[in-house]
This record gives sequence, structure tokens and C-alpha cells, in this order.
Amino acid sequence: MTIPSASPSTPNPDDLLVLLAVARTGRYTLAAESLGLNHTTVSRRITALEKVLDGRVLSKTVGGWELTDLGARAAAAAENVESAVRLLALPLGAPPQLSGVVRLSATDGFSAYIAAPAVAALQRANPQLRVEIVTVTRRALQHRSGLDIEVVVGEPQVHRAEAFRLGYYMLGMYASKDYLAANGSPQSVAELCTHPLVYFVDSMLQVDDLDAPRRLVPEMRDSLSSTNVFVHVEATRAGAGIGFLPCFMGDQHADLVRLLPDDFQEQLPYWMVLRPESLRQPAVAAVVNALRQQTAAYAPALMGAAVSQ
Repeated sequence: MTIPSASPSTPNPDDLLVLLAVARTGRYTLAAESLGLNHTTVSRRITALEKVLDGRVLSKTVGGWELTDLGARAAAAAENVESAVRLLALPLGAPPQLSGVVRLSATDGFSAYIAAPAVAALQRANPQLRVEIVTVTRRALQHRSGLDIEVVVGEPQVHRAEAFRLGYYMLGMYASKDYLAANGSPQSVAELCTHPLVYFVDSMLQVDDLDAPRRLVPEMRDSLSSTNVFVHVEATRAGAGIGFLPCFMGDQHADLVRLLPDDFQEQLPYWMVLRPESLRQPAVAAVVNALRQQTAAYAPALMGAAVSQ
């Protein structure tokens, strides 16, 4: 039997998979690295695909490359090719497993207490799944090149993306028992304002929702400031001042006392942002589901219900 040759107007499956890699990473160099190719080969494959499809499949943005409408159709076809190849690679009769790399960005606390255990549980059943977590506290990116999932604080204003609220968490004022023994325990907001504050670096804070201390207690002077919330926790434990901390982190430590909970209970939302093409990947969809389940299961601690002072 003679197998007919592919039509000149039929895309090469390899070219489609290259497009998929560029769509997921946003950059030719990262796509080339993930595929074991060089940058020139990736560029040549994309050019060949555009010639066959008679149109642009990628458009250049500030943050990298994004799919055009034609590119999105081609990427959907590429996902079908990828799924078929993955199925053929499994041993006969073996249940399908998730594989590949999922890239996630989230805040420090969410990454440690929600994302890490959720991913670890998912990987026990899918050992070929890899997840890369970038810890950062910022607004959602307008150009999400190289990221499949973003978790941010506050409702994002984004285009060409899916966004939904994951849940809420609470912040409160905390101090160490040793600090209170040496400096007294404030019994009112006025007394609290005479103490130094441990919190984010004001000039580097990118999330408006996290500016509560400057709004609630503008008289408090900064003591030790950091872009990392784990530094806030440890500085508060060390007696650097009174820390405005996520309750799910402050409540982990028996040497910390929550202060004036009726006056300081700042509730903030976690939002998840995804590129539409990322959500079609089974691995990304599974990580998203795991994060949603872990957030729901951890909800009492997120709201400061784990410990009563």
C-alpha cells in the first residue's frame, strides 16, 4: 500500500508542536530549550507553518510572542497532536499520566502553604509532572509569556486571559511575646501607633490592596521592611516591631500574639489568571484544580481561624 504524501497546504505536525512550545513560553529561546532545538530552527519552523497556513500565527508583544487568532486555531490542533503522541508513548494498558512543565507565579505565602502541598499531592500520582513556581508579589501581568498560571492579590485587570477568584485570606497585627514583655502590649489603635511596623517596602509595593497599614495606621513608623513576607514573619518573631502578617502565617508560631483583632482584620482576595491556551493543557488544568481544592481546604486557616489568642 502506498501512503499518500502530505498536501503542501497541510501543516507539518512538528511545526505545530514548535508553535505550541512558543505559545506556552512566549519566547523562541525558551521554546528551543524545551524542545532541544536551537533558536534558528524554531524560527524556521514557525516561518514554514505560516507559509502553509498563509497567515501570521504569532504576534510580537512587549512581554514576548502571543498567538494570533489563526495561531490559536493551529495551537488547538497542536494540542491534539501532542495528546496523541503522549498516549502512544504509554505502555500498553497503562493509565494516562500527566507530564510536562507547568509554570506558576504566586505570592510567597500562597506558594509555600497552598501551591507546594497541592503540587506535591498531584505529583505522587503523576511523577512525570514538573511544576516551576516563581514567588513574587505584584499585579497580574498584561503579557504572560512563559507563565501558565498567575495567583495575585486583588482583582486583576487583564485582557486575553481567564481570571477568577480563588478565595480570601486575612491579615492582622502580630508581635512576639518577648517584644510585648519588653515594650508593653498596645490596648488601642492609638497605643499601637507608637510602635514600629514590620511590613513591605513602601516604595516597592506594587499591589494597592496590600497598602492597608499606610491607610489604617499611617502614624506607625517603618522598622524593618522587606519584599518577602517570610522576612516579615521572622523579623516580627525576632522583635523588630509589630508585623502586619497573613494570619495563616502568623498563627503558625506560638511565640506570636495577634493584637487588636477587632480593629485589624484586613480581608483580601486571591485571584487566579490563566492564558486560554494554557487551560487547555491537561497538566495545567490539573494544577488549577489542585490549587482550588487546596485553597478551599485551607480556608479556615487563611481566615485566621486556626488559632485563637
